[in-house]
Amino acid sequence: MSFELVWQYLISPAFFHGALITLEITLYSLFFGVLVGLVIALLQESRTRLGNAVTLVYLWLFRGTPVLFQIIFIYNVLPTFGIRLSAIVSAVLALSLNEGAYMAEIIRSGLQAVKRGQRVAGLALGMKPFGVMRHIVVPQAARMILPPMGNQMVGMLKLSALVSVVAVEELMLVANQTASSNFRYFEALTAAGIYYLVLTTLFMGVQAWIERKLDPKRRRKGNAPTLTERVLGTARGTTVR
Repeated sequence: MSFELVWQYLISPAFFHGALITLEITLYSLFFGVLVGLVIALLQESRTRLGNAVTLVYLWLFRGTPVLFQIIFIYNVLPTFGIRLSAIVSAVLALSLNEGAYMAEIIRSGLQAVKRGQRVAGLALGMKPFGVMRHIVVPQAARMILPPMGNQMVGMLKLSALVSVVAVEELMLVANQTASSNFRYFEALTAAGIYYLVLTTLFMGVQAWIERKLDPKRRRKGNAPTLTERVLGTARGTTVR
């Protein structure tokens, strides 16, 4: 075991580049996965026969097959139909479609958790359905879906290691190639593990920050007058009685 070699791997351009590729794949897959999940959730909410059929087949297909199978299938099979995609595009496409199946259930459960009476009240006040969804349903649903969505973010970061099977130079592939050259697997994998821990910690920190921003109790507390304002008799330009 050599801590000096671990440090050399940590600051090496190859490992840093691999970590950036891992982060890039994760962010792109999450972004498109959320978009796909939102579309599927809205189709489920529409309660039409076509929407239900599409969502049922989609969820059955992408939740019923392994992610590794989907990555290899898209990368190796689509070219036989004349659709040629690069390794990284194939990886992002497969991860996004797989993530969308799980995001759809998270988003749907969050939308259904908002009481129907609030939607009816918004429509009764003259709001359009899009306005009700934007100003009433989505803000409340976002607070409920954020924790499970954060778990999916961390899971996606770890799933990105699977794209090494199609020769995407992400962190795990770099670590394996480096270790295979000198058989120092402990040092190489330790350096890769540290990068993964740093990235997951960063994701969890961002999730916690967003949760604090969306917490209505904290927002109300932030709008409350401070002790100094109460002593001076003013709070944001108003008189405190």
